[in-house]
Amino acid sequence: MASLPDLLLRYRWVVGLLAIVLSAVTWGVDLAEIVYQCPYCRVQRSVIGLLGVILLLPWYGHWLARYVAAVLAVFGLQVAGAQHFMGWAKISGGKFEWGEMWYINPWMLSGFALFIITALVLLIWRGRPAG
Repeated sequence: MASLPDLLLRYRWVVGLLAIVLSAVTWGVDLAEIVYQCPYCRVQRSVIGLLGVILLLPWYGHWLARYVAAVLAVFGLQVAGAQHFMGWAKISGGKFEWGEMWYINPWMLSGFALFIITALVLLIWRGRPAG
Protein backbone atom coordinates (compact mmCIF):
# COMPACT_ATOMS: atom_id res chain seq x y z
CA MET A 1 0.00 0.00 0.00
CA ALA A 2 1.39 3.38 -1.02
CA SER A 3 1.90 6.12 1.52
CA LEU A 4 -0.11 9.32 1.21
CA PRO A 5 2.86 11.38 -0.08
CA ASP A 6 3.58 8.74 -2.73
CA LEU A 7 -0.08 8.69 -3.75
CA LEU A 8 -0.16 12.50 -4.01
CA LEU A 9 3.04 12.48 -6.06
CA ARG A 10 1.60 9.90 -8.45
CA TYR A 11 -1.20 12.40 -9.06
CA ARG A 12 0.99 15.48 -8.75
CA TRP A 13 -0.64 17.00 -11.84
CA VAL A 14 -3.97 17.03 -10.01
CA VAL A 15 -2.41 18.40 -6.81
CA GLY A 16 -0.52 21.10 -8.74
CA LEU A 17 -3.60 22.09 -10.74
CA LEU A 18 -5.72 22.23 -7.57
CA ALA A 19 -3.15 24.57 -6.00
CA ILE A 20 -3.18 26.79 -9.08
CA VAL A 21 -7.00 26.79 -9.24
CA LEU A 22 -7.20 27.64 -5.52
CA SER A 23 -4.79 30.52 -6.07
CA ALA A 24 -6.61 31.77 -9.19
CA VAL A 25 -10.06 31.61 -7.61
CA THR A 26 -8.95 33.44 -4.47
CA TRP A 27 -7.17 36.05 -6.57
CA GLY A 28 -10.37 36.47 -8.60
CA VAL A 29 -12.43 37.00 -5.45
CA ASP A 30 -9.85 39.53 -4.27
CA LEU A 31 -9.65 41.45 -7.55
CA ALA A 32 -13.46 41.48 -7.82
CA GLU A 33 -13.41 43.18 -4.39
CA ILE A 34 -15.72 40.56 -2.90
CA VAL A 35 -13.35 40.26 0.06
CA TYR A 36 -11.02 42.67 1.82
CA GLN A 37 -7.81 43.13 -0.18
CA CYS A 38 -5.41 41.72 2.39
CA PRO A 39 -1.66 41.86 1.65
CA TYR A 40 -1.06 38.81 3.87
CA CYS A 41 -3.65 36.80 1.93
CA ARG A 42 -2.20 37.90 -1.39
CA VAL A 43 1.22 36.58 -0.46
CA GLN A 44 -0.21 33.27 0.74
CA ARG A 45 -2.35 32.69 -2.36
CA SER A 46 0.55 33.64 -4.64
CA VAL A 47 2.91 31.22 -2.91
CA ILE A 48 0.34 28.40 -3.11
CA GLY A 49 -0.09 29.02 -6.85
CA LEU A 50 3.65 29.21 -7.52
CA LEU A 51 4.30 26.01 -5.58
CA GLY A 52 1.56 24.39 -7.69
CA VAL A 53 3.37 25.52 -10.85
CA ILE A 54 6.66 24.07 -9.57
CA LEU A 55 4.92 20.77 -8.82
CA LEU A 56 3.76 20.61 -12.45
CA LEU A 57 7.28 21.02 -13.84
CA PRO A 58 8.84 17.82 -15.18
CA TRP A 59 12.00 18.65 -13.21
CA TYR A 60 10.24 19.59 -9.95
CA GLY A 61 12.71 17.41 -8.02
CA HIS A 62 15.79 19.22 -9.36
CA TRP A 63 17.84 21.07 -6.74
CA LEU A 64 17.04 24.46 -8.27
CA ALA A 65 13.27 23.84 -8.22
CA ARG A 66 13.57 22.63 -4.63
CA TYR A 67 15.58 25.71 -3.69
CA VAL A 68 13.04 28.11 -5.22
CA ALA A 69 10.20 26.15 -3.60
CA ALA A 70 11.92 26.36 -0.21
CA VAL A 71 12.45 30.13 -0.50
CA LEU A 72 8.83 30.69 -1.54
CA ALA A 73 7.55 28.39 1.20
CA VAL A 74 9.60 30.08 3.94
CA PHE A 75 8.28 33.47 2.82
CA GLY A 76 4.68 32.25 2.60
CA LEU A 77 4.87 30.41 5.92
CA GLN A 78 6.35 33.44 7.67
CA VAL A 79 3.55 35.68 6.38
CA ALA A 80 0.84 33.10 7.18
CA GLY A 81 2.36 32.53 10.62
CA ALA A 82 2.40 36.25 11.36
CA GLN A 83 -1.24 36.61 10.31
CA HIS A 84 -2.25 33.52 12.26
CA PHE A 85 -0.43 34.77 15.36
CA MET A 86 -2.36 38.05 15.19
CA GLY A 87 -5.53 35.95 15.44
CA TRP A 88 -4.17 34.13 18.48
CA ALA A 89 -3.30 37.48 20.04
CA LYS A 90 -6.93 38.56 19.59
CA ILE A 91 -8.10 35.28 21.12
CA SER A 92 -5.80 35.76 24.12
CA GLY A 93 -6.93 39.37 24.51
CA GLY A 94 -10.61 38.43 24.39
CA LYS A 95 -11.18 40.48 21.21
CA PHE A 96 -11.55 37.66 18.68
CA GLU A 97 -14.73 37.50 16.60
CA TRP A 98 -15.61 35.07 13.85
CA GLY A 99 -17.69 37.74 12.13
CA GLU A 100 -20.77 37.37 10.00
CA MET A 101 -18.81 35.73 7.19
CA TRP A 102 -16.95 33.28 9.43
CA TYR A 103 -15.81 31.24 6.41
CA ILE A 104 -13.43 34.03 5.36
CA ASN A 105 -12.01 34.66 8.81
CA PRO A 106 -8.30 35.55 8.38
CA TRP A 107 -7.25 33.47 11.38
CA MET A 108 -8.85 30.33 9.96
CA LEU A 109 -7.70 30.92 6.37
CA SER A 110 -4.11 31.65 7.40
CA GLY A 111 -4.16 28.36 9.33
CA PHE A 112 -5.27 26.56 6.17
CA ALA A 113 -2.50 28.33 4.23
CA LEU A 114 0.08 27.10 6.75
CA PHE A 115 -0.99 23.51 6.13
CA ILE A 116 -1.30 23.84 2.34
CA ILE A 117 2.07 25.55 1.84
CA THR A 118 3.81 23.04 4.10
CA ALA A 119 2.23 20.08 2.28
CA LEU A 120 3.16 21.44 -1.16
CA VAL A 121 6.79 22.11 -0.29
CA LEU A 122 7.14 18.71 1.40
CA LEU A 123 5.80 17.02 -1.74
CA ILE A 124 8.27 18.95 -3.90
CA TRP A 125 11.13 18.02 -1.59
CA ARG A 126 10.04 14.38 -1.43
CA GLY A 127 10.88 13.93 -5.08
CA ARG A 128 9.70 10.96 -7.07
CA PRO A 129 7.12 8.54 -5.65
CA ALA A 130 8.46 5.21 -4.43
CA GLY A 131 8.02 2.24 -6.70
